[in-house]
Order: sequence, then structure tokens, then C-alpha cells
Amino acid sequence: MAIIKPFKGIRPPQNLVEEVASRPYDVLNSEEARQEAAGNEKSLYHIIKPEIDFPVGTDEHDEKVYSKAAENFQMFQDKGWLLQDNKEQYYVYAQTMNGKTQYGLVVCAYVEDYLNGIIKKHELTRRDKEEDRMKHVRVNNANIEPVFFAYPDNDVLDAIVKKYTSNKPVNEFIAPGDGFGHQFWIIDEDADIATITKQFEAMPALYIADGHHRSAAAALVGAEKAKQNPNHKGDEEYNYFMAVCFPANQLTIIDYNRVVKDLNGLSAEAFLAALEKNFIVEEKGAEIYKPNALHNFSVYLEGKWYSLTAKQGTYNDNDPIGVLDVTISSNLILDEILGIKDLRSDKRIDFVGGIRGLGELSKRVDSGEMKVALALYPVSMKQLMDIADSGNIMPPKTTWFEPKLRSGLVIHKLS
Repeated sequence: MAIIKPFKGIRPPQNLVEEVASRPYDVLNSEEARQEAAGNEKSLYHIIKPEIDFPVGTDEHDEKVYSKAAENFQMFQDKGWLLQDNKEQYYVYAQTMNGKTQYGLVVCAYVEDYLNGIIKKHELTRRDKEEDRMKHVRVNNANIEPVFFAYPDNDVLDAIVKKYTSNKPVNEFIAPGDGFGHQFWIIDEDADIATITKQFEAMPALYIADGHHRSAAAALVGAEKAKQNPNHKGDEEYNYFMAVCFPANQLTIIDYNRVVKDLNGLSAEAFLAALEKNFIVEEKGAEIYKPNALHNFSVYLEGKWYSLTAKQGTYNDNDPIGVLDVTISSNLILDEILGIKDLRSDKRIDFVGGIRGLGELSKRVDSGEMKVALALYPVSMKQLMDIADSGNIMPPKTTWFEPKLRSGLVIHKLS
């Protein structure tokens, strides 16, 4: 069963929410954060990207940068830019993109559920990235940013969410840049809070959609605090971390594509010929070609798009990992032809979220920065959940969720 609890969220006042709210720390670099926060002392970037308060070039992993995050977090509270609610409650956070809205419940998930596998992951994490977020959680004694979970569809929870979202939201705004809508409500009735907790208790699992490093860091710091407390009882706030949980049927995974710097010594003609061993290759011309089904790929090379369809026998539909297009392309194109063995460390490859469109792929190839681009058909939520349930791990850079959660709408303190 999945254990969750309500919490006393720390939130910006209604009139400041747009100034405080930001994109997540890991979707932009230091210079982009510096530009977005320019002239705005209330921007959450001063807490989640505090290197912007130092001279350009300051290492974001310097101890003084982490200390600055904590200093700024305290200042935001002292100045009333962030205020803590008086009651433990749940929240609803809705996001609208391209006319479609998804409704998430903001809860505190249980550290032990992460450690024992009730909260399921589908990606490997890197220790250096975990340690960075652990330091950030430790120094602030808070989960400043939420993680993004999916849960099995649930009619009872749908009805509670509908009840609250039929009222005027506490916060509502359109984010600058991407134009996505964000709305926020408070679930404060005791009976509804109890029902939500009970409904989650009946769920066999929760699934990390986005935020594997934040989840790992939050859980590891919680476990660390438990070990350090000689009077640990198990009900302390540090035993929980903040998550926004969406019903799986509302979520869409978009494509996560690849660009490669060279053809591993091959000419364009030899590369295309090598593809024909495992794929049916069709030239599509200069117009963008988007993969239209599982096991169909598109390649952009020297001003032209090509359709690749994996031949029967090159994949195993009964293998939850082997059936993935990211596995097929990694094995049969990136490794076998281009010599790229490790997607995590090879400097010849880069990854482009589908939110940027396939035009971004041709742009990077046409500029001369990259030689070839590869676009994939997106993974489904069912595939993700099946893989997590089977205890398998997806290859790197498989899923891209959009819209990203806005940070700063609510924060969870560990004490």
C-alpha cells in the first residue's frame, strides 16, 4: 500500500505567486536562470539556482552556493514572500498545455515506500546528481521542489478533485515563455483528506514519472535523518517528501530524440546502406517526417528525412525492455553502426526533448553542429508502468513529460 499524508505547505501569497514561481532547477542552466530572474528578487531561482547571486562562472556546487540557498529560503520567509499554512492539508495542482488540462494531488509521500519499492522507478540515477540534490535538501531542511508521480486511475479521487476544482482556484496564471496554464486549490475538509489518504493506502504502487534524482535525494535524506535521531519514532516530517501525483490516464509522454556529431567514419551513403540490414528505409524528402507508430523512426541526414521501420525479428514484443524503440535504436543504430556504447557518457551524442519539435533536430544538423538526427515514437504510460512493475529499468533518456511542474507553488519543510 502507498502511504501518504497531508502537510502544512509553505506558499507565496496570492499576489506574489507569479513572481516567485519558476521552472524546475534542472531544465535550464545558470545563465538562463540569471536572465529569467533579472530584476526579480522574489524569484525562486535565488533558492534553487543560488549561483545566480554570485559572479558569472561560480561553481553551482560550491558550498557557499548551497549556503546561499538556505539563507535566501529563510529571507523569503522572513519577508513574507513564503508563508506556511496553519493546517495539514492536500492541494490540487492543474496544468494546461495545448488545451488539455491534467490535475495532480500534492501530497507527502513516504520515504520507506521509496526504499522498499512501492514507489517504483524506471530510470537509473547518477550518484553525483543525487548528492547535489541531497545537499540542497539538507541545507534547506525542506523539499523546495516537488517530484512528479503517476498513480493508477481512481474514480473516488477524480470526484474529490472535481469537487474542489469546480471552485475558483487560489492561484491561477499563465507562465511566461511557454504559455502553459497553472492553477492551484487547497483541499482542507477533514473528510476529504481522510478519504484521499485511504484511497492511496489501497494502491499497490506509485510511479515516478519525472524527478528520479529529486526522489532519490529526498528519500535518502529522510533515511539519513532517521538514523541520526536517537529518538526516531517514524512519524516525523522528515519521513515524507513532497510529490504531485497525477492519474496515469491524464499523462502524456512525448518523444525524446537524439542527435549525433558524426557517422563513425562512414559516408552518408554507407550509413544508409548499413541501416538497411535491420530497417526498411524510405526517403521522405525535405519535409519533416515524424514517426507514426511503434518501431517506426525518422532520420535526418544531409537535408533529407528518412523513415525507418524495424524489420520483424529485430525486436522481441514479449520483452518489456527489448520492445522499446529506444532499445532498438540504441542497439541497432547507435551501437552497431555509430559505435556509441554508453548513452550516459558518450560526448558524441546529445538528446532533444520532443517539446522542441523535430525542427530543432534539422536545425542542429543543418548548422553543422551535428551530423545526423534520430526521432523516436514516444513510450506509452502503460509501457512505463509495465517496466516499473517488472523491476526493469529503461535505457537513459527514454521519457519526456510536458508540461514540467512549476516550482514555488508549495514547499514542504522537513521539521
